[in-house]
Amino acid sequence: MKQITLDEKRIAGLSVRTNNVSEMQPETAKIGALHQTFAQQATVNYEKGACLYGVYYQYESDYTGDFNVLVGAEPDHVSSMAELEHVDLPAGEYLVFSGEGEMPQVVIDVWGDIWRYFSSSDCVHYRAYTADFECYTSEKSVDVYIAVKPYKIEKQVELN
Repeated sequence: MKQITLDEKRIAGLSVRTNNVSEMQPETAKIGALHQTFAQQATVNYEKGACLYGVYYQYESDYTGDFNVLVGAEPDHVSSMAELEHVDLPAGEYLVFSGEGEMPQVVIDVWGDIWRYFSSSDCVHYRAYTADFECYTSEKSVDVYIAVKPYKIEKQVELN
């Protein structure tokens, strides 16, 4: 994991609204089908260094609420027969978690690492819940960017 600062970036693609409870059940999951629909309707021009993005945004609250997911690419790197939506990834601080392996298992594993990190008692970050995103850099490699707020400030303990 590493921490980086990113500038704002626009992504064009197709989106759905979902939540983590729905995504855990095959009969209500939407994200996998969204990836398939995007792949059928659009082409990402990888030869110029493009990534396929999975953007999580418009969080209702935190990981327990509804959120939007957009699958797409930077507008200059995608062509499509469908009308594409746009989302702006906000500038700011992000933690980057990376993995390589077979899809979709590597993505599931990286998200497991993210959940473990943020639920750990020694975690020094808060999730911002502005926009998080997956950047698929190849058919077997993914970087997941999690927007974070400034470091947690430890409570001072008063001694009697």
